[in-house]
Amino acid sequence: MFLLFVFLVIQYVSCIDNGVGLTPPMGWNGWNYLQCNINEDIVKKTADLLVETGLAKKGYKYVNLDDCWQMSRDHATNKIIADPVRFKSGMASLGKYIHSKGLKFGLYSDSGFLTCEKRPGSYGF
Repeated sequence: MFLLFVFLVIQYVSCIDNGVGLTPPMGWNGWNYLQCNINEDIVKKTADLLVETGLAKKGYKYVNLDDCWQMSRDHATNKIIADPVRFKSGMASLGKYIHSKGLKFGLYSDSGFLTCEKRPGSYGF
């Protein structure tokens, strides 16, 4: 019990009251509901709704794309290529759209050769 008290006191003392970290990172990731049934229109609509509903003002500022945005890897550059059917404007354009809403864009990759859905991972790149 004493060790817990000491730990809590140390944690309290080391906190800085600067307004940072008042909430956990909050935002949207559609994986649990949509999995690979994701596309650019859904992501844009979600970003719009975060702003329109006031959730963005409450701290929901992240729009994260999980697996299945990738299609393959460019053989010349080794860069991951976004699925051109699902994300017709590309990731840079989608990121600009999300940023224009005052939100932050997160993009999933995997530290292995392949993602869980067998898309190109980022190992070695």
